[in-house]
Amino acid sequence: MTLRRVWITSLLLTLTVSAAQAKTKYQPPTALSPEQSALVQKAIAAEKVTIKQIQKHSPLVQTYIQNMRADQVLYAVPESDQYLLGRVDFGKSISDTSYSSEANSKGLFKGSVKYVSGLTKAFKMQYISAGFMEMMFLDPISFDQQHYDFSYVRRDFLGAVRTLVFDVHPKPGTGSGRFTGRIWVEDQAGNIVRFNGTYTGGNQDDDSSSYFHFDSWRENLQPGLWLPVGVYVEETQKSSEHPVSFKAQTYIWGYSLKLPTHESDNESVKIDDVQDQSAESQDLSPLAAQREWISQAEENVLDRLVQAGLLAPPSDFDKVLEQVANNMIIGNNIQMTDSIHCRVLLTAPLESLAVGNTIILSKGLIDVVASEADLAAMLSFQLAHIVLGHHIDTRYAFNDRLLFPDEATFERIHMSHSDADNELAAKKAVDILNHSVYAPNLGQPGLFLAALNDRSKQLTALNTPRLGDSLLRPTGEPWMNALIAKGPKLDINKLDQIAALPLGSQLKIDAWDDKVIALHARQAPIMNARDKMPFEVTPVFFRLTRYTAPVVAAPAAATGSAETTAPAVDTQQSAAPAQASATTPTPQ
Repeated sequence: MTLRRVWITSLLLTLTVSAAQAKTKYQPPTALSPEQSALVQKAIAAEKVTIKQIQKHSPLVQTYIQNMRADQVLYAVPESDQYLLGRVDFGKSISDTSYSSEANSKGLFKGSVKYVSGLTKAFKMQYISAGFMEMMFLDPISFDQQHYDFSYVRRDFLGAVRTLVFDVHPKPGTGSGRFTGRIWVEDQAGNIVRFNGTYTGGNQDDDSSSYFHFDSWRENLQPGLWLPVGVYVEETQKSSEHPVSFKAQTYIWGYSLKLPTHESDNESVKIDDVQDQSAESQDLSPLAAQREWISQAEENVLDRLVQAGLLAPPSDFDKVLEQVANNMIIGNNIQMTDSIHCRVLLTAPLESLAVGNTIILSKGLIDVVASEADLAAMLSFQLAHIVLGHHIDTRYAFNDRLLFPDEATFERIHMSHSDADNELAAKKAVDILNHSVYAPNLGQPGLFLAALNDRSKQLTALNTPRLGDSLLRPTGEPWMNALIAKGPKLDINKLDQIAALPLGSQLKIDAWDDKVIALHARQAPIMNARDKMPFEVTPVFFRLTRYTAPVVAAPAAATGSAETTAPAVDTQQSAAPAQASATTPTPQ
């Protein structure tokens, strides 16, 4: 009887609160101080300037979505995923051009396009890029004090930038589809650097359930210019015991890229009267000519990928990857015809490729590895392809074969190897690792591959390559599954066992010039199994700073022996750090 009385009392309280909330009328905000009001006016004016500025650019927009299901131990885990990458031209009347792929006919992007169409429909927008637009701007048309009320909340630091925080609510009768939530305004020029909320109706009846909730961030990419760089979207099911139904990350980069055209943006440069003045100049042998031809194709492909905004320009992090690759080359006494180079593909799907003597790993793959030994294993797969002579198609040595619009890059450039070549490369890669400095630590990449295998069926979009090779066979198991036997049994409840990291754990992208920058985040303690989140989407947080002009280094005096020391690999949660030699970068 007592339990029944408690249950009835709780039910009545719930109904009373719900009824009170339903009858709650809009309350005008407390008046702002003169200083606060002046900053709001600055923010309104700055937002109009930002909208005009972004219309001059054509960034890439990448959205990765994970649909979640309830889990008794982990609260929620991914059950499926979707991926979309597009180039958005804001200078036109809200249009969007998606990067295409031949795999589209097999359903590679089918779910993503359908999902994002649903996303934009929920935003009551007609075009895909308009859905992105809504999450990049609070209200591109009517963000002013005639349509919105502002309430001061507090002061707050976002990284090194001091901000004032305001709650924003549409005025009654101003129409539906307006932003409601919170904004962070930097205290100098009044730029909005972050906003968090959803879109709702302007009347008393709140229709926010029709819209997704998001957290949008901007960075100071150029003097006086704050542009959108990242958005986190999360939606919940109120009727579910575990409410999270999906999570998504959107990243924007490539602001300095040229506008896309239907003609090639490639320009041929003619250099007149250039002669080889080398005293060592000599004719090439047939073998040397063949290798030079492959090198020419390599350079053409790399340049085209950079131009399309898919490949990061050379960076300091490349030296980290090259050091790891060279550790394996030295350990195996491999005689290379040219130095190994490494680069970073800017996209999220887990993939790797070899273009001539250049090994490329995707940002998503680098983000989720937990140790230097993991990096070595990922690099060894493509190093094996190079050693076995599985080079790229030399037709790309003809530059005209790369004259196509940027959005056709995935369709026109094919860098993946055949299944037979991948099988041979996997065996060779394991042999290379066994004869390298990483041999004592191969249990960690074995653990990583076990975790990947465990999530492979749920994360098909993340494991579907766009340009290169997948980590998985067509049947679903890893190509290098021989390493799994070297690792311990995968146990999510063992807190000191970190098999893989969440997405975004290692690198960030400079949204202006597409360079990758290693993160140096403080390691957070693992309190429970849920804290691990292998391969998962998490909220995005940026340590904001104000723009500073790049420092031009003075030319260094030639010493003949000076070398650049590679920075350490920033592996935040490495469970089994590699036993580094004197020349091996040590995980942090």
